[in-house]
Amino acid sequence: MALCGLLASPQVARAAADGAVAELRNEIQQMKRDYEARIRALEDRVQEAEGTARRAASQAARSEAPPPPLAPARSRSANAFNPAVSMILQGRYAAFGGQEGQRQVPGYLLGEETGRGPKGFSLGESELDISANIDDRFYGFFDVAFNQENGDPSFDVEEAYLQTLALPAGFTLKAGQFFSAIGYQNSRHSHTWDFIDQPLAYEAMLNTQLSDAGVQLRWVAPTDAVYLELGSEAFAGVSYPTSGRANGGVGSAAFFAKMSGDIGDSSTWKAGVSYLMTDPRDRESTGSGAAPLRFTGDSDIAIADFVWKWSPHGNFRERNFIFQAEYLHRHEKGRLRQQVGAAALAGRYRGDQDGFYVQGAYQFMPRWRVGLRYGQLFSSNNVSGVDAPSLARDGLSPWRASAMLDFSNSEFSRLRLQYSHEGAGLGNDNLLFLQYIMSIGSHGAHQF
Repeated sequence: MALCGLLASPQVARAAADGAVAELRNEIQQMKRDYEARIRALEDRVQEAEGTARRAASQAARSEAPPPPLAPARSRSANAFNPAVSMILQGRYAAFGGQEGQRQVPGYLLGEETGRGPKGFSLGESELDISANIDDRFYGFFDVAFNQENGDPSFDVEEAYLQTLALPAGFTLKAGQFFSAIGYQNSRHSHTWDFIDQPLAYEAMLNTQLSDAGVQLRWVAPTDAVYLELGSEAFAGVSYPTSGRANGGVGSAAFFAKMSGDIGDSSTWKAGVSYLMTDPRDRESTGSGAAPLRFTGDSDIAIADFVWKWSPHGNFRERNFIFQAEYLHRHEKGRLRQQVGAAALAGRYRGDQDGFYVQGAYQFMPRWRVGLRYGQLFSSNNVSGVDAPSLARDGLSPWRASAMLDFSNSEFSRLRLQYSHEGAGLGNDNLLFLQYIMSIGSHGAHQF
């Protein structure tokens, strides 16, 4: 019996060892299942958080309110009172065969900023921007631009305004000098444009861009699925298409409505309608005949705009596409004055003018984009009593087609090559541009 026990003990030991190993393996398998379950749960939470962040970013991008407060005014940090300062540097080279600077556009009374700019090398519209939260209820922004695009150097205060941060019920009030919110392209600074110049309709009807002193009130509706914003503006009426501070210093007013929404997680759209009412008083217009014309009467502009932005699953850094289109209609009616030598001429003028543009910009790989744009103008005018051959040439439909290629080494630098062709009364000319845009310092996020 002792001999049998001695012979059997190794088998018992091996059986015990095998059981212990099997138990350890079971524990390891259970631990692996537990960890895999935890990893799946964490991945689900990450995906949910990313979706929430994309929806929040999309909603924030559709809102045109200023950036959120950097720090409360009661903060003890010295940086709470330091403004964000940035400099935008722009320059260009232009080559074309026709007239540089101001020019004529058949069928239109033009402002002084309308033109191709100088040939050769020149500085573009370089900006100095200063912005900060004044306190927990107000935000301030200041922008001065140095411009040499029309030959003579000039300094202009483009924007200098305050804006509320804490009005109830979705209201925001802005006061000072600022770009009007009419249309889509008007409120965008030049360094954010997809092309080196404004669309032809903006040049002819808005003197490239409307900025004036006044007040703006916006209201954002408490909606979830669709972003809805309504607003109104009142301006002094110093800038084109107004002039002369009519109606006791309130020369123009505007109303606008904007809507936006998402299509899946890759597309966002925005549409708007705007109406600008102005009362020009002795407004001087160039490029219409032998001598400048002075217009007094009514000038109203209606605008419809649409923008669609696409990026795969919201990842705009790899690829993205932006489609943009606007239609503008202007109606003017009133009196014209003109001094031709010793003769003082007076006449009547009634005009209906239309213009549109469509454009697309596609980032086909990181840092590289291509774009196409087409714009055209139409006019139907009745003019009498003055020498204005260009204004009377309303049978022509001026147009411009443009193509661009740009490279952005980062969000702070961009190089652009653009080719344009103009026709139907604009000289049948070819235009070639090279441009650089450089950003220095702290610059806030741009609007949608």
